[in-house]
Amino acid sequence: MTKSAIVIGAGIVGLAATHALCKRGYKVQVLERSGKAVGASIRNFGMLWPIGQPEGVLYSRAIRAQAIWKELLVEAGIWHHQAGSLHMAYQADELMVMEEFVAASSQSRSLSILSKEQTLAKSKAVRAEGLLGALYSSDEMIVDPREAIATIPLFLAEKYGVTFHWDLAATQVDYPAVVAGGKRWSADEIYICSGADFETLYPTLFAEAPLTKCKLQMLRFESQPNDWKIGPSLCGGLSLTHYEGFKVAPSLVALKERYAAQYPEHIQWGIHVMASQNGLGEITIGDSHEYGLTFDPFDREIVNRLILDYLNSFAHFKSTRVSQTWNGIYPKMTNGATELVMSPVQGVTIINGLGGAGMTLSFGLCEEVVNGHYVQGRI
Repeated sequence: MTKSAIVIGAGIVGLAATHALCKRGYKVQVLERSGKAVGASIRNFGMLWPIGQPEGVLYSRAIRAQAIWKELLVEAGIWHHQAGSLHMAYQADELMVMEEFVAASSQSRSLSILSKEQTLAKSKAVRAEGLLGALYSSDEMIVDPREAIATIPLFLAEKYGVTFHWDLAATQVDYPAVVAGGKRWSADEIYICSGADFETLYPTLFAEAPLTKCKLQMLRFESQPNDWKIGPSLCGGLSLTHYEGFKVAPSLVALKERYAAQYPEHIQWGIHVMASQNGLGEITIGDSHEYGLTFDPFDREIVNRLILDYLNSFAHFKSTRVSQTWNGIYPKMTNGATELVMSPVQGVTIINGLGGAGMTLSFGLCEEVVNGHYVQGRI
């Protein structure tokens, strides 16, 4: 007999869980409280970012997730670009961290240190003044999160017969049933893949979990004229201090100390700056990191200005007209774990707390959870 599953949440984690369940032959229904996904899953760069993950479980998960992404994107006809990434160095200590990272990384990673000339040949958007070189990785891929998160449900419905119930908030889980919209929906397994629903359905567990929330601010430049391309996704030196993968570099501690003295406001707001370009030629810029459980709903102009000022130190574009600004909020673990996977009762699984790595890790993580070989990631 075919097993059934209910997935609560149609963001990236919910879609990844749904995909993994479909691959195992489950009949799946997805309950989403909004008319479409409007949370953190569409408020990001669309970067699939293995370079940010440390060696071992997390890097392997990121590479597996990307393989699943590629299969799905090709079959669904969704735009994507294996852009790779460039981290620029304008100071010797930045270049030292990059060189140490390459030396400490496994040969399975596609990494190289580029000269100034090689870097400029990779991207016309890199600022040449003072450039020493760059770290290049070919692992990174770009999707447009707004297009992908909107299109994947259509693909899953057509290929696997998944039923999506939009504008339907789950209000109670009483296994094997979920109460939503005044009705009871039953299934063999229930997956809760939305931060908001976890907080609502299991408030005590949520309060006791080692979770906080992170608010980020981002911007978007209009489509670049004459189909002008930036090539790889671009990063400044501050990104070296943000991603756990770079902690293998012994010189990172000293670099962080210099940044703390040189960029105190950037550190205060958790700013590191990156730029990626989607299929329409638009350039997404960000971001900041502000932690807490409740946030001011308004964007801070100073944060956007700091982001743009730092961006100008390593990149330039044909057009810098800002077409959109926004903020996003996602749950993040506080205990060194990279995600929260728990089963409050038999048959119910909660997947939460991926921080800013949902696009990079969700497909790999959910495959592990659904297939029963999940190993907790730690940083």
